[in-house]
Order: sequence, then C-alpha cells, then structure tokens
Amino acid sequence: MKTTILLVSTFLLLVQARYEDDYVVNNRTFPKGFKFGTASAAYQIEGAWNEDGKGENVWDRSTHLYPEKNSNATGDVTSDAYHKWEEDVELLKGLGVSAYRFSIAWSRVLPKGFANESNPAGVTYYKNLIAGLKKYNIEPLVTMHHWDLPTALEDLGGFLNSDIQEWFVDYARFLFETFGDDVKEWVTFNEPKQTCDQGYGSGVLAPNIVSLGIKNYICGHNLIIAHGKAYRLYDKEFRAKQQGRVTMVVDSNWFEPASNSTEDVEASERSLLFTYGWFAHPIVYGDYPEIMKVRIANRSKLEGFNSSRLPSFTDEEKQIINGTADFMTVNIYTSSVAQAIPEPDITPLDPKRDLDIGAHIYQPDDWEKTITDWFKVVPWGARKLVKWISDTYGHPEIIITENGYHDNGTVINDLNTRGRYYKLYLSNLLDAIYYDNVNLTGYMAWSLTDDFEWQYGYNIQLGLYHVDFSSLNRTRTPKESSTYYRKVVTTSCLVDTCVE
Repeated sequence: MKTTILLVSTFLLLVQARYEDDYVVNNRTFPKGFKFGTASAAYQIEGAWNEDGKGENVWDRSTHLYPEKNSNATGDVTSDAYHKWEEDVELLKGLGVSAYRFSIAWSRVLPKGFANESNPAGVTYYKNLIAGLKKYNIEPLVTMHHWDLPTALEDLGGFLNSDIQEWFVDYARFLFETFGDDVKEWVTFNEPKQTCDQGYGSGVLAPNIVSLGIKNYICGHNLIIAHGKAYRLYDKEFRAKQQGRVTMVVDSNWFEPASNSTEDVEASERSLLFTYGWFAHPIVYGDYPEIMKVRIANRSKLEGFNSSRLPSFTDEEKQIINGTADFMTVNIYTSSVAQAIPEPDITPLDPKRDLDIGAHIYQPDDWEKTITDWFKVVPWGARKLVKWISDTYGHPEIIITENGYHDNGTVINDLNTRGRYYKLYLSNLLDAIYYDNVNLTGYMAWSLTDDFEWQYGYNIQLGLYHVDFSSLNRTRTPKESSTYYRKVVTTSCLVDTCVE
C-alpha cells in the first residue's frame, strides 16, 4: 500500500510539474463582490426517500428496479442531509461562503407532481434550510429540477409529453409563492443536456429510456418551452415584488480543435453549439443554433424521416423563450478535443446524436487522468469555455454553477489533487476575468459533502467534506481541500500573497 501511494504521489507531482512549468497561478484577487459557494442536489444528499410524505421520483424507481445501472446503490439515505441540514449549514458557515446552490425535490413538496396536493413537511424542511442559510448571510441559489422528476409525471410521459410545460409552470408557481420572498436566485433546470441525452437518449440515467437522436430532442424541446413559460410567469406575477432572477444551468466541456485547420475549428464550434448552444441559444436568441437545425434536418431526410427529428419552435414559442436568462451559467469539469471527420454514413431510420454533430470527440492520452476515463484535468479549458460563452452570448454575467474533482472517496489528504484542481481551475477563470474581460461573478464548488453520484453510486466522490457512508450518523470529516477553499473564499486569493 505504501508503494502504491508513493507511486501515485510521484505521478501527480510529475504531472503537476509539467503543467505548472508552463503556467503561473494568477496572483490577483477576485473582484469585490465575487460570490463563492458550494453546490448540491436533493436526490444526491437528502436521503429520507419515503419519509414525511415524500413521493417517489424517477431515481427512486431506477435505483430500486435497476440496481445494476446504478452501481448497486441507491440514494435512499445517502449523506442524510434531510436530517443533518443544520450540521451542513454550520459547515457552510465555517467555509465562509456567501452562496449555497441546492435543489428542491419536486416530489418532496408535491408528492404526485401536481400543485393541487402539497406536502407540508417537505415545505417545512426547505423553509428551515433557507432560514438557516440566511441566518449566516448565505444566499440560496435554488434549482427547481435536478433530474428527479416525480414518477407520477413520468408515468404520464414525463418530458416527452408536452403537458410537462404546464405541469412545470404550476410547480414553479408553487415555489415562487412558497419560497420566493426568501429566494432571489432561481434555476429552472440543471444540465438539461444530461436529463435528455442520458435520460431519454442513451438511457444511462433515469428514467432510462433509450432513443438516441429522437426522444432526447423531444425532451429538450419541451424542457426549453417549460423554462420559458416559468420565466414569463415570474415576470408577470412575481418579479416586481420579489425582485429575483431566473436562469437555467447548462453544462459543457470545452472542445479544443484537433488542429488549426478550418475543418477542425468548425468541428470545435459545432460541438460547442450542439452541447452548450442546444439550450443556451433558445433561451438567449429564441431558437436552436442554425447548424443544429440544418444538420439534423438534412440527416433526418436522408434517414427516411418525414420531418426533422429536431422539433421546431412556433413563432409564439420563440417569443416565449427568447431572452429568458437573467444571467448565464455553466457547469464545467473537463474538456475534450473535436476533430473533423467525413460526413457519417446514413443508416435508414437509425439516427445517432453524435453523428448529427459530425465530429470525433476524444481526450488525448497524455492529458492528466483521474479515476474515470472521461474526466481529465484540463484547467485551461475552463478559461476558453467561459470566453466562448461571453463572446457568443453578448458578454453576459456568468456564474460557474458546478466545478469539482472526483476520486474514490477515501482520500482526506487531497490538497495535491482536489485542492490543486481548484487552484488551477480558479486561476484560469481569474485569467478570463482579467485578461479576457469575461463578466464572471461567481463560483460554486461541487460539492459540499460526498454524496450519491448517479450511475457511479458511491464509487466516486467530489465533496469538500468526507462522509462515512458506513456510519449510521453519516459522519462528516473535513478534507484538506476544504481548508484551502476556505482560504480562497475568505481572502479572495489563490496563493499566499495577492495583488489588487
């Protein structure tokens, strides 16, 4: 074991030396008022899956019916934040953060999904949590849907049923009415690309529906309109009194061109538009990126479909969704390379979303590895991505709503892994602020505590605080990275001494 640890440490030091030899950590301070926080999601941390009147959601069902798809684990108890929220608020206070991003479990407050039947115990839980945060001047940044749709609605078609648009508006109205006086930052949906691509495309995530290139686009279409309608509801009925803001959280890798060739540069841009632009373009500009519409329509026709697999917005829908982000967001963890390829072959009535993009996406073997094959440490990609968002969407305010490093969950002394990851990513984001004129105003570290990590179960962890999942008390222990992050939060500085 000692030999293994030594080899791993030596590898990390060699990688660190290679990267830092070419890069100097930014010694400027973060701008005054910059929001530092952490993030979480209801299903991943709360537990209490069937307590106090909570209804079932798609992840409850998936983990119980298909354990093999979820590393034979469930979120039934996870880190037990439902019972330990006060302790977690004290952890946040200790970190010195000014914001905490969390989600409300739709089925905890509306057990059957519909707003005509609410759950007082669930409402009380979130009211207590919000009050606890505000006691320490920690701003709640609240997500309405973080992948955990009530199964009562999924059984009616979920995001494939256009009625979800109105179901979500009713849910949003309930949240605005119930919590809106105390919540000023709202997120409608978290990572809709994952909800739709992996929930209704590849089937990797709940509700585990497989329909690549068809149902994922239907899901996305209904979700975007639902977001727009919820935003318009806030405008019409709540904004004047509550003075809050509403947005959507979109995730993306940076896609580095494989070369300077025109073809590879275009493949990079296409990959960004098919990933981040899929959802950002409609809520900023009122429609999908043109390249998405053209490529999917052309391939759909050649595949034998009567119309494009990507639904079209009506003029009325375009007006509803256009300009419905009060600020932009991005969840970024890693980056990829995009390489141009010959136009993929057409297989009749057998579409694939990756073929719609028409690029080879990969990560070079010499990029710094972690314990999963898709997650490489690429700090410079974060800077390039936020600059691209800034350039593409008119220099908006941007908040990093998730960013973090994962390991196997057993490491407490993580300063040279997770701590270093934070330092390098934050430094590149600071470069974007000072050198690229990006209006970046906040950063939410994922995550506060270890948790249930979806299809990986408990095999990977990203928390600043270790959770002992073998303990009935779900004991929290600070990792070294939490000490470093607290220093960054309280000094607005990444190194020992900073300049203004």
